[in-house]
Amino acid sequence: MTGVARVAGVPHRTASRSPAPGRSHALGLVAFDTSLTGPTSTVYAIMRAARAAGHPLTVVSARSLDAGSVAGAVDTLCDRVVDGILAVAPTDPALAALASIPADLPLLAVGAGEAEGVPVVGFDNVSGAATATRHLLDLGHPTVHHIAGPAGWPEARERAAGWRAALAEAGVPVGLVVPGDWGVRSGFEAARQLMADRAVTAIFCANDQMALGALRALHLAGRIVPDDVSVVGFDDIPEAPFLQPPLTTVRQDLAALGRAGVELVVRQIDAGVRILRHVRFSPSFVERDSAAHPM
Repeated sequence: MTGVARVAGVPHRTASRSPAPGRSHALGLVAFDTSLTGPTSTVYAIMRAARAAGHPLTVVSARSLDAGSVAGAVDTLCDRVVDGILAVAPTDPALAALASIPADLPLLAVGAGEAEGVPVVGFDNVSGAATATRHLLDLGHPTVHHIAGPAGWPEARERAAGWRAALAEAGVPVGLVVPGDWGVRSGFEAARQLMADRAVTAIFCANDQMALGALRALHLAGRIVPDDVSVVGFDDIPEAPFLQPPLTTVRQDLAALGRAGVELVVRQIDAGVRILRHVRFSPSFVERDSAAHPM
């Protein structure tokens, strides 16, 4: 027997499931084509966790992060007879697609925002961003400016919310916000805009790749990091300790995220019901050399 749902005009099928002894725990993973470090590293973390736990994993890449593409990727995995699905679904349309999938399919969104009816494992982006912002304020900067992630990404909203909350808590003026797209070039262009204001002394970037672009823009503008401008990122990409200067940032334990995601979807398979849990890991702060007291 099959259930049929329709997301953004695209029908997708899910096999009706009930607990059965000896189930293989064959897992499916919805990924997407991207060069972004965060989502790519999340995919690798899930693959390693599934392999370590002995669960076969089939990966299907959605063409894009719109609802129809995500629904189509879920359909493909169901056709391949997986028992449960994990999805790297970092945008609002991707989460909306998952939310409309029938509840008889064990399902989990990884590294995503909140969505009604969808279990999620992710990071506490609000607290991570607030910690980064407080660090810059504690160093003596009068405010902190923000190179933000793109609209439609819950992680971008959550990191911006943490930045704003820390500024409000400290009672300091809200800094400038320049949106980026997570990529290095967007961080470069955003920093160039911020450099038009010579009063800017501290920048919190919503990810490390944009921070990398900001460091380059500051160098070309003759602004020394951290003497003239302090920069803090988010993610702790492998290159972060080797940048000039080494990047102060927020670290996410992706291995723990992958393990938790696999464990939760397997628990749903065993229970025969979708377990609506939202698990958030606290990130850690990594202090290096890109932030200092203002000169």
